[in-house]
Amino acid sequence: MPELKATYVRQRKYIFLLLSIYVLGWGFTSYQSIFLGLVLGTSCSLFNLWLLARKTEQFGNAVANGEKIRSLGMISRMAMAVLAVFVAMEYPEKVHLISVVIGLMTSYVVIMIDFFLQTFHLRK
Repeated sequence: MPELKATYVRQRKYIFLLLSIYVLGWGFTSYQSIFLGLVLGTSCSLFNLWLLARKTEQFGNAVANGEKIRSLGMISRMAMAVLAVFVAMEYPEKVHLISVVIGLMTSYVVIMIDFFLQTFHLRK
């Protein structure tokens, strides 16, 4: 599973880069609620990516040892997304709801872009 860990580390770097851009946008623009929503959603998305990577590694180890595993943690990832949306709905003047939803999808977009980059990089 070293390639899974390397993929996770690479994607985590991309998300940290995006988070730093969002923090700069929050600090230096007048669109603070939008960038704060992006920071909140992307942070939750990063946590969900970490959970998914950890559960996938546990799943791989369980399959290799012939054991069973209950799930890949879909409920906990959904709960995190609901929590982020709840925070945005509780403080609509501070956190932009649509930005939170876009931020929650960030890790999936990063996964797809990373997949295409790695696919085209390996072909060359």
